[in-house]
Amino acid sequence: MTSKEISQPSNKAPRFFYGYVIIAVNFIILGLSSGLILSFGVFFDPLLEQFGWTRTMISGANSLSSVLSGVLAIAMGGLADRFGPRLVVTFCGFCLGLGYFMMSQVNAVWQLYLFYGVLIGIGGGLFVTVLSSIARWFVMRRSLMTGIVVSGLSIGQLIGPLVISRLIGAHGWRFSCAILGVAALLIIVLLAQFLRRDPGKVDQLLGDQIEGKEKNFKSTDKDFILKEAYHTKQFWLVTIIFFCTGFTIFAFIIHIIPNATKLGISTVTAANILAVSGGAGIIGNFVLGGIIGDRIGNRKAFMIGIFLMAVSLFWLVFARDVWMLYLFAIIFGIGLGCEGTSESPLIARLFGLGSHGLIYGVVTLSTTVGASVGPVLIGYMCDVFGNYQLAFLLSAVICVLGLVLLVILRPTKRRRIEL
Repeated sequence: MTSKEISQPSNKAPRFFYGYVIIAVNFIILGLSSGLILSFGVFFDPLLEQFGWTRTMISGANSLSSVLSGVLAIAMGGLADRFGPRLVVTFCGFCLGLGYFMMSQVNAVWQLYLFYGVLIGIGGGLFVTVLSSIARWFVMRRSLMTGIVVSGLSIGQLIGPLVISRLIGAHGWRFSCAILGVAALLIIVLLAQFLRRDPGKVDQLLGDQIEGKEKNFKSTDKDFILKEAYHTKQFWLVTIIFFCTGFTIFAFIIHIIPNATKLGISTVTAANILAVSGGAGIIGNFVLGGIIGDRIGNRKAFMIGIFLMAVSLFWLVFARDVWMLYLFAIIFGIGLGCEGTSESPLIARLFGLGSHGLIYGVVTLSTTVGASVGPVLIGYMCDVFGNYQLAFLLSAVICVLGLVLLVILRPTKRRRIEL
């Protein structure tokens, strides 16, 4: 089915809009997968204690996972554009669950890199597919619906560290990995069977058309294919912006717990700090990125999110007490939630839906490159200087760079749709 067929669905009014099933399923999938992937920092200290590896070595496994997720997101996005998200998410969910289960057998660095870096890296490829599918089901409320689904990511970040840290405390990290792997494999693969590519597959209208809110979104003549998007300056600006956010976000996610424990804070409290950031992200998802993003535009919402992230990182440079770290987590989490919700809708407005999954996947590769460089560089700087202060200052500066590029970003000449 072509994108033109997608945008001109049947006029038959359904009794129940299947798009809400898509929202619910993607919410759970994103929540579970993000809860696992974004909680890698919880395993940092157990791995350090048992094997004596350096922070740089352990961070490298996450970096490999991030790079592989980004590379495969291109292929996964293209496959989802053509065949739909069900096949892609099923495969990624299987790899994610298998990777975590095999983590329970790690005894050498190469195994950590294989099981976490490769298998879980493949599993991480589902993120682009999940978010791209939302853009195909909603138009006028795209930011809000994306915010609802991305809030699953925030909730996963909220619950994941809390559950996993306590599970490790009670049963050890090996048994915890095995249980988490089985749960991920069964739940994600099962839920993936409910996914559909677009409304046309179930003979339904877009959610906004059902409510009479569709406003001249039927033409796909101005949509970009990847080759065309590649030749626009907007593509490269967004690519660099996404690199900056990927660097910043994963430097925080991987190292906030080791930083807290280095300051003498307990592992459980450190995990709570990461969890609070996830809880605060829900506000960013719904309010800033979702509701406000639909009103003021995705670019401006993105700017608000990355500004809050930058401010919080400058604060983190001087944070020493628990309350200071909690305040950082709240501000950073709100900004992160807003930023995460704004990504997919911004790409849709810049380049259209014709090749949205593929273009979003290619751009997201820069996010994962940043996510791979960030944790390793931050870990290396801590190994060299003995603390995280200069490393977090660097993260703040990179965040500011992303904000400056967002300020100068403008719509593509072909589409001329307000960002």
